[in-house]
Amino acid sequence: MRKVDLRMNEQIKFETIKRAASKEITVKRAAIKLNCTIRTVYNLIKIYLEKGKLGFIHGNRTRKPSTTISHELKSRIIKLYQDTYFDANFYHFKDLLGERETIKISYNALYKILSNAGYISPKCNKITTRNKIKELRKKLEDKTKLTKAEEDYVAITNLQDPYLAHPRKPRAKYQGELIQMDASQHLWFGETKSHLHLAIDDASGQIVGAYFDPQETLHGYYQVLYQILKTRGIPASFLTDRRTVFEYSKLKNPSDEKDTFTQFGYACHQLGIDLNTTSTPQTKGRVERVFGTLQSRLIIELRLEGITCIQEANKFLNSYLKKFNEQFAVPLDYTKSVYDTQITDEKINYTLAIISKRKVDNGNSIKYKKHYYQFYLQDSLVCVNPKTECCVLEAFDGSLIAAIGDEIYEIRELLKNHNHSKMFDSEMMESKPKYKGHKPEDCHPWTYYSYKERQRSKSA
Repeated sequence: MRKVDLRMNEQIKFETIKRAASKEITVKRAAIKLNCTIRTVYNLIKIYLEKGKLGFIHGNRTRKPSTTISHELKSRIIKLYQDTYFDANFYHFKDLLGERETIKISYNALYKILSNAGYISPKCNKITTRNKIKELRKKLEDKTKLTKAEEDYVAITNLQDPYLAHPRKPRAKYQGELIQMDASQHLWFGETKSHLHLAIDDASGQIVGAYFDPQETLHGYYQVLYQILKTRGIPASFLTDRRTVFEYSKLKNPSDEKDTFTQFGYACHQLGIDLNTTSTPQTKGRVERVFGTLQSRLIIELRLEGITCIQEANKFLNSYLKKFNEQFAVPLDYTKSVYDTQITDEKINYTLAIISKRKVDNGNSIKYKKHYYQFYLQDSLVCVNPKTECCVLEAFDGSLIAAIGDEIYEIRELLKNHNHSKMFDSEMMESKPKYKGHKPEDCHPWTYYSYKERQRSKSA
């Protein structure tokens, strides 16, 4: 007869019914002790008399639940995390399994599978990090066999350094009331670091503009502002760090191109946007935390898509940000919007412009970005006095115009060669003989001895 092991509640029930069956206690007292009806006690006495102790084991004791995850699926999930999604946090990994691998699994089940395999999430709490490190040290001291994850040191190298706590701040009341802007340098894709320029609405938590650029530049922030103006409208204020793009410190020999405050600041002034700066990262903590989330998720998405250049990355952002906002942002009807009316494309083009000062030289030209330009009005060349000052405006689309006083002129690049010279290019190429090199005569001192040697070998 095999040994029957009962659990604690089953053991209490068995002993009570056994005493009731032997009439040590009354049926009524047994019902009170088990918190059940007298009829139930009689049924349990009947089970006891027929099956004995075995009848008190729950019928589902050895059955597996219908939601049990098979060993094969667990092994597949662990292998996918090891080989493909090794740098994803657990919650993002759950989303990727559903999107790319058609594996639907709850977060708790996934967390248990990966934790038992020795992994911890890159986004785990600091206390989890400390406990895992203590566990690994104890295993190493006791010479306990480590799992595959622990052998690869994933449990430590897969972690980010603990961040300092950011003080919690209330959200802005309305959408468009405050936009936080910043850029993050990181190895987002490929083998070269790049800067992700980002703007996030403080009220809704939505990313309203994003752009990759090799450096943190005025061009990158202009691209973000262009996206906001095109898709949302004119916001009320910006909150940024104290970069020279927003707050300019005078140089020894300043130039208008380097005076970036007059560029971005002037554009904000023209649109009626307040520009506020801060040197404390915690003040604009919402955009800082979004960068942490994107560094955990966007890098993996870009790698899985095989993106290695900035053009492809900026194109991918259009579709990815929509999905990101749907998952993490506050619903749009949560708060009202105070974005101003969207402006025309022409006004955006000339508002997001770079203005530079130039002086006309003696050749009736100005030099801009290593090229010479001349003034035109209705396709006619305009002659301007030397040393006349003018303002060159480079629009957002790259077109150039110049202002002298109240007059606006089109400027065209001065080519190095005249266009009409192209008609002679083909004739000059045909008439010019091709150089085939010079071969000295046999009597030349350089070739005389080799000539004599060839003659001897022929006669022999």
